[in-house]
Amino acid sequence: MNLPAGAPGAAVVDLGAITANVRVLHERSATAELMAVVKADGYGHGLFEAARAAQAGGATWLGAAQQAEAIALRDAGFGGRIFTWLHVPGNDFGEALTRDLDVAASAPWALDAIVEGARATGRTARVHLKADTGLGRNGAYGQDFLDLVAAARLHEAEGTVRVVGVWSHFAYADEPDHPTVRRQREVFEEAVRAAESAGCELEVRHLANSAATLTNASVHYDLVRPGIAVYGLTPVPQLGGPDAYGLTPAMTLTARLSLVKRVPAGQGVSYGHAYITPRETVLGLVPLGYADGIPRNATNVGPVSVHGRPNVIAGRVCMDQFVVDLGPDSTAREGDEVVLFGADPEGPTAQGWADATGTISYEIVTRVGPRVPRVYLGGEA
Repeated sequence: MNLPAGAPGAAVVDLGAITANVRVLHERSATAELMAVVKADGYGHGLFEAARAAQAGGATWLGAAQQAEAIALRDAGFGGRIFTWLHVPGNDFGEALTRDLDVAASAPWALDAIVEGARATGRTARVHLKADTGLGRNGAYGQDFLDLVAAARLHEAEGTVRVVGVWSHFAYADEPDHPTVRRQREVFEEAVRAAESAGCELEVRHLANSAATLTNASVHYDLVRPGIAVYGLTPVPQLGGPDAYGLTPAMTLTARLSLVKRVPAGQGVSYGHAYITPRETVLGLVPLGYADGIPRNATNVGPVSVHGRPNVIAGRVCMDQFVVDLGPDSTAREGDEVVLFGADPEGPTAQGWADATGTISYEIVTRVGPRVPRVYLGGEA
């Protein structure tokens, strides 16, 4: 794989894979519309590139947690509905409304701020009311949700607000048989009925994330919100890898060896000598480190591939580099490619890194840092 000249490594993103993944997800969601969640710079794949590829696959909505990313999408010319939901007091909702963004309200202060933005701009805000159905995170809980609905209806009468959606989020969607899944669905449907009984004319009801989109058709409603699955990674690794759901990982993280050298047996490697060579061997230096998103706790466990052969990091991950024990017979040379993770299930994968470091694949791809250039294949990029 050709990397940019002089670059220590690169995240190669297959935009065609994103487009194909969205098509697969859209087929699974049947008649529901699909919101491609492109928050956190498209899960590390690139905000605009991921959004463009997702729309090519049939996504009619785009989702970004923070308003700045949603504004950036609209200002870059992206059409369709764009939804943003994570706000703090002091947020200028007028900036969202002048760009025809859909916004969420989870608490009275947010609804008041949205109304203030609507009055300042002369726009009617398209609002999605969020119900906390059991995650215990964002959203209005119990009676607070009913109070939020009542307040929103008063503002609808004024013309500053239009409630277009009710939504929520699962706690255990990655465990489809967990009892909380059914209970959250029941609470969500109660919240929808309460909003409709109060007079809200809803366009969309949405609850399904990636896991629920793939495993629970009963909660697809009008709109599904896949995130990690858009990028070809499974949200339910215990049930099946990407291929089990027709998904293709879009990102391949590669690097070049910057130094290759032979060392004797008993040589300590990297800070603290967390690895000591058991025999005379050849070491390879990989110029990516925790400043680039390589987990520091990948020390002695992070999977890589050199010349197609599986290997693991040898010694402590440093800020800018780590070492691989290539073995005594290695013919590797400076400039040879190292694959950290990619789409080949027989090679190192993002899920393999997650398993090795005790996290989830979402974190592995989103933490790839800005020093690592993105190289795009396919699509319009």
